[in-house]
Amino acid sequence: MSTATLETPTQDQAVSLSAQTGIAATADSLQLISFMLGEETYGIEITNIREIIRIGQITQIPETPHYIKGLINLRSMVIPVIDLRTRFSLPEGDLTEDSRIMVLNVGDRTIGIVVDSVSEVLRVSQDQISPAPPTVSSLGNQYMTGLVRLEEQLLILLDVDQLFGDEETAALDNAVADA
Repeated sequence: MSTATLETPTQDQAVSLSAQTGIAATADSLQLISFMLGEETYGIEITNIREIIRIGQITQIPETPHYIKGLINLRSMVIPVIDLRTRFSLPEGDLTEDSRIMVLNVGDRTIGIVVDSVSEVLRVSQDQISPAPPTVSSLGNQYMTGLVRLEEQLLILLDVDQLFGDEETAALDNAVADA
């Protein structure tokens, strides 16, 4: 398994991931960005990630679902930001120097998610990915597409299209429209 380290951007710089890595996924492999929420490692396919930025000013919007942290202005584009810890019903954590907003392309929308830290770019083979256990996926966690077996841990592979379903995207559209 080959990996590439993701460099931390400077304060005013956003990282364009597709240009940075230069590693293409193949039919039998998948390229992921791994990140941390609490003690758990998650991953999202790199093709869904537009960029990673430092957390700056987030404008809170009243009367939105509890997991919508607010809106950011990224190069004159208003983007809703989701607190992924809250969305996953995890205990609230403090923002640190390592906290980031991952800007994702979800369908025809652009959405930001707050994560504790971004770890690295990984290329994993299909045989490293196990399907989500039926007991977990039956609990309403359809956004978990599988588990990736790494050397010392499991990475939870997320499907952003499932994570931000119709109800969530409608709430995000309303938050942006009210801004």
